[in-house]
Amino acid sequence: MAMAMATRAAAAMGAMGAATEMSNPIYLALDVPQIEPAKALVNKVKGHIGGVKLGLEFFCAHGAHGVHEIAHLGLPIFLDLKFHDIPNTVASAMQAIHVYQPAIVTVHASGGRAMMEDAKAAAAEGCKVVAVTMLTSMDANDLTATGVYGSAETQVMRLAELAHDAGLDGIVCSGQEVGMVKKAWKDGFFVVPGLRPVGNGTGDQKRVVTPAQARNNGASVLVIGRPISRADDPLAAARAIEATL
Repeated sequence: MAMAMATRAAAAMGAMGAATEMSNPIYLALDVPQIEPAKALVNKVKGHIGGVKLGLEFFCAHGAHGVHEIAHLGLPIFLDLKFHDIPNTVASAMQAIHVYQPAIVTVHASGGRAMMEDAKAAAAEGCKVVAVTMLTSMDANDLTATGVYGSAETQVMRLAELAHDAGLDGIVCSGQEVGMVKKAWKDGFFVVPGLRPVGNGTGDQKRVVTPAQARNNGASVLVIGRPISRADDPLAAARAIEATL
């Protein structure tokens, strides 16, 4: 599988797109319930992050207005809406979010190849479409409970190959699998959430590494939320994480 992915990647670099090397790979996961505190937090740490991730909680709470308010602060926007529906619906949703000019958008790899192909075809030019493989709150036992058997590594590689074949730019996976996937998909774009600096609790995350470990393993984007947003001093926390990279 790895050899096949590497071979196809070399043959299709133009179609796949090379991974973007960012000066600062940290994207702040902005799961803040009120818009003004959210804007204040971004303004406080914007010199030490490379972009802002707006997920389902933020989008449901603030909608289009909230996205535009954060976009006006001048950082790239990662819309983490994890689209997962029939191909036509996902393609229409991708077209509908053009107005936000996101730098990165997520879909679920388990939606299948046709869905991912249509999502990429409908995405705005320059927008990276990445497939969520396995949520970082899950482990092998959780997979088994959903009827999927095998290790987390096996499932992530299986879905990474599917995303690659569908023409996506990359995947979302934990820092524990990103090195393995990068060896097979050398020009892929890899988003890694579930990161915890040394000394931080894991919370509801199960497959956790530090930001530095994820970056060293091949992550293109490091999604970090609570270790910054819920820190006593978010600016100091962002600076400290940046200093480890």
